[in-house]
Amino acid sequence: MPAKKSDKGVKGSAKGAKETKEAKAERERLEKEEEERILQEKEMARLQEEQEKQERLERERREQEEMERLEAKDQERREDELNEVRHLLEENQVAFKRWLVDTREKAKMDRFMLCDGRPDPSQTQEVNTYISLWRDDPEVDAVPALQQCSLALQLIEALEEEQEEVQEEERQRLLEHIHCLQELVHHKHLLIAQEVLNHAGSKVDIETGNMATVIRDDHVTLCVWANLNKNPRFKGFQFEEAGVAFELPKPLALSDVALRILHTRYDHLSPHARLTALGGQPLSSRTPRGEEEPSSKPGSPVQGETGEEGGEGGGGGGEVVGKKESPRQGKEEEVQSVPGSVGRKSAGSVLSNRSSRTRPVEEPEDQKQLEASEEVPAEPEEPDIVKAVDVTTVDLQCYTPLGGVYYCDVFRLPPQAILARGWSLRQVLESGLEALPYPEESSETQPDSSPEAPETPEAPEPVGLSLTVPDYFLLLKAPDVAIWDPTAIQWTTAGVSGVSYEADEARVSFKTGSFRAFVLLQETYCLLPLQAWTLQPLGPDSARLRVTSALITLSITVKGHQCMLQVEQEGVLSHLQGQWMGCGALRKAMANAGLNLFVNEHTDRYVRSCGKDPLSEHTAYEQMALHASAVAFSWSQWNGRCGGEHMVVQACEHHGPALVPGGPWSLYLLGAQRSQKLQMTEESPAFSVEISPDTEFHSTFLHTLRDDLSPEGRAVTKTSHFLFVDTVQSLLCATRLLNYC
Repeated sequence: MPAKKSDKGVKGSAKGAKETKEAKAERERLEKEEEERILQEKEMARLQEEQEKQERLERERREQEEMERLEAKDQERREDELNEVRHLLEENQVAFKRWLVDTREKAKMDRFMLCDGRPDPSQTQEVNTYISLWRDDPEVDAVPALQQCSLALQLIEALEEEQEEVQEEERQRLLEHIHCLQELVHHKHLLIAQEVLNHAGSKVDIETGNMATVIRDDHVTLCVWANLNKNPRFKGFQFEEAGVAFELPKPLALSDVALRILHTRYDHLSPHARLTALGGQPLSSRTPRGEEEPSSKPGSPVQGETGEEGGEGGGGGGEVVGKKESPRQGKEEEVQSVPGSVGRKSAGSVLSNRSSRTRPVEEPEDQKQLEASEEVPAEPEEPDIVKAVDVTTVDLQCYTPLGGVYYCDVFRLPPQAILARGWSLRQVLESGLEALPYPEESSETQPDSSPEAPETPEAPEPVGLSLTVPDYFLLLKAPDVAIWDPTAIQWTTAGVSGVSYEADEARVSFKTGSFRAFVLLQETYCLLPLQAWTLQPLGPDSARLRVTSALITLSITVKGHQCMLQVEQEGVLSHLQGQWMGCGALRKAMANAGLNLFVNEHTDRYVRSCGKDPLSEHTAYEQMALHASAVAFSWSQWNGRCGGEHMVVQACEHHGPALVPGGPWSLYLLGAQRSQKLQMTEESPAFSVEISPDTEFHSTFLHTLRDDLSPEGRAVTKTSHFLFVDTVQSLLCATRLLNYC
């Protein structure tokens, strides 16, 4: 039995060894097959890689050959394409210049035939005669005097337009006339207020015991208030008709004072501030050539009214002039003339000084202070003072005054008429209206620097002012307030506090320590950079530019050489929306209304841009304008990602006023040397300069667009009027959409 067991063990062991040998062989066979398979796969991958490489090289070779063919073809026709575009632009430019000359000649003839009393701005003698006659005109009644001021303002605008067409020497002469007329207009407004205050006692309000009146026309609003009651509980007054209110300090509420708030829809001060900021000196007001210097002074008062010979006796400071009271009083007053020369004082300073004082301008107090400061050595604190002024001085490139200027002045109330035995007796002062310094000059002097000097007096009670924002401009943000500094000839925020803006009531309130001219300020480039824009054709020689900013969306419709603004906000700028006007006039009107879409050489300092090459950008605008009658253009997100040397814009052929559908838009890459249609779309995941299949390179954007136009579209572009092309080009160049969106 044991022997049998041994035999079975041997047999089992042999069988196990045999199975192990078979498994090993099988494993080796599988490993060999795996190795062969891997080698085969590697070989196939190598062959596949070689094939793909060959295909890629072949494709690159074909692409290179195609690129070389396209580039060679582009080079062959480059000169012809550039010449064609140059010819189109020159043809339009020549036609536009001819039209512009004819239009100006017709305007001059129309102005000559109008015979409204305005002189020809190009004729020096006529302008000098007009200034001399108006200076000596004694008219002070509000309605006719304001009509004369309106004519003078129209003459100022004509002179400003004339400046753009003349040489530098002639431009300087026109500038002298402009400044002289501005001073005269401002002085005439002061004489109107003086005439009102001379008769304040006859216009007393029964409820308040004071006098308040508002005189207005299309250019100015004059608010005059006289403190006849001197009520110690008086807090303030609101001119309901003008939307202006003030709070008077208590010391003035107990005094014989008068307040004048003159709101002009124009701004004659800011140009002087801009000139000063650029390092120049504002032009001093001088007598125009060919005009004699008058001997009278601008501060001369309205002389006494008299109806009989007994009233003639001069206008001495304490002289009383009598006049018989009658329902209709005769006008026999004399107004002494305004000199054309004010010494070395600038025109901007003169306007400001006249708003606060009507004494002779030949020796203004501000000038005396300036001359005195030149004689006294500078103190160590002077650099700090200069630094403080620089901080508060308004940068008129960054901020724009809106709505005109508000001149706020306080005067000593002129002597009022006394009724005695049927006569009206009134003392006439030769000095005219006398400005009342507030705070008193003594309180503004510097305290003694010695250790035993008394404490600095408390600051005077501030003047409170508030106004309702006029509806002819749009505040997109809460405004700032600045007052005029006649010494620095700048707008400044120093001395202004407590500025608040109630958007629901469109009301601005603030406090200031003195009576000065003030303005509302808004950021100049608050609409930039833009978020989106489209330029869509509406028909032959008609298109609409629609822009979207973070604050507002608006559109400008172009029809021929006329433009029309539309704002997608109800109830604003009713005087401007829907009005057709020239491109230049629209730009000026929009800037005055607070909608400044337009850029200049300073814009890059305040607004982020795409850094595009200006020459390439201008070329693109020229060629876009040539096709604006048949091609719609739009912004692209890739324009800001393609670098400064190239631009990307969406475009497609479109006809009629219907909205452009989303499908037809194509992307175009514009450069200095060539333009091309891109294969990518606005929704592509990454930027690529790969050219669209079945398209070609062109040296101009115009010819690239033309490849995709239908015969109808080409016919429309060929018949585009030169005035339409010029207007669209002007809008595009003024907004620089490819750089600030």
